[in-house]
Amino acid sequence: MRLKPATGRAGPAARARGRVWTARCVALAADASQIALLPLVLGGALSPVSDVIDVATAILLTWLIGWHWSFLPTFVAEIVPFVDLVPTWTVAVFLATRGHRDRPPAS
Repeated sequence: MRLKPATGRAGPAARARGRVWTARCVALAADASQIALLPLVLGGALSPVSDVIDVATAILLTWLIGWHWSFLPTFVAEIVPFVDLVPTWTVAVFLATRGHRDRPPAS
């Protein structure tokens, strides 16, 4: 059995795994911040704090793992007051990244 020398670089699968875990952490942080900042995000679409969190999250997640259909209903649900307290970003990312080992990494 021959061992391959370590090159110091992560392969495509490791990079993809890293992006998936980063996207999951971003989604969890976005949902947690909306719950923690409840008085500031209570207005749904009328809350600029909620809007900034949602737009930044959507941009980051799309950059990290690419566009997925589950991001659209999530973005719309975040506009509705009180619905934005449901961890929709987390659910969307888990839907988008389930079975990520079978897909080639996003470039």
